[in-house]
Amino acid sequence: MGKTKELSKDVRDKIVDLHKAGMGYKTISKKLGEKVTTVGAIVRKWKEHKMTINRPRSGAPRKISPRGVSMILRKVKKHPRTRREELVNDLKLAGTTVTKKTIGNTLHRNRLKSCRARKVPLLKKAHVQARLKFANEHLNDSVSDWEKVLWSDETKIELFGINSTRCVWRKTNAAYDPQNTVPTVKHGGGNILLWGCFSAKGTGQLIRINGKMDGAMYREILNDNLLPSARKLKMGHGWVFQHDNDPKHTAKATKEWLKKKHIKVME
Repeated sequence: MGKTKELSKDVRDKIVDLHKAGMGYKTISKKLGEKVTTVGAIVRKWKEHKMTINRPRSGAPRKISPRGVSMILRKVKKHPRTRREELVNDLKLAGTTVTKKTIGNTLHRNRLKSCRARKVPLLKKAHVQARLKFANEHLNDSVSDWEKVLWSDETKIELFGINSTRCVWRKTNAAYDPQNTVPTVKHGGGNILLWGCFSAKGTGQLIRINGKMDGAMYREILNDNLLPSARKLKMGHGWVFQHDNDPKHTAKATKEWLKKKHIKVME
């Protein structure tokens, strides 16, 4: 991966003379023992600038060759969580010694920056397909339709410890590409569990869930908090309730409770 030795002016001029004589790149390459890409580059430079010598450079030359840049770009594209130390070692094995700062500057020039990986729910393929189906079914719903929806969910809040932060090399508009995110799960230790609801009109009640929530506890939460929240938010007639497909939410007893209370659920 180290920089290749530059050809002498005599060799460059010979390449141009052979090209003028009608020889192709491959023929010249074979005759002089140089790479076809090298022959092509010299001929193109001669056609554009009418010279074969290197033009004056502005500032110091790059420490990493174009081939080396391509190598590290391929690696961070395939493995966005690659650390700069790893790239330094890769280039060193290939014959180029650079610092972590040089690696960072090279990636920045190629519009890549080190960012914290976004945390997203851990979704299986079936979950992704179900969400896409839901989005397509409600794609043409009006603003007034959405204003009638009362949303609810449970969420976990970490109490102790620090969730590990992972950094990735990515472009500005690629924050939520799967390879640039960290999957998360809903429930675990060292946390509290909350239930809450909201609509376009504002937020409803928020409560802490003590212990492990089962179907009976979920229905009790809805009885004590969902309907009061709907009244507080002045949802009016014809409002629709939306919760996810958690087994407690889709249990037969929960569906019967919602039907008994005349609460319409968004499908």
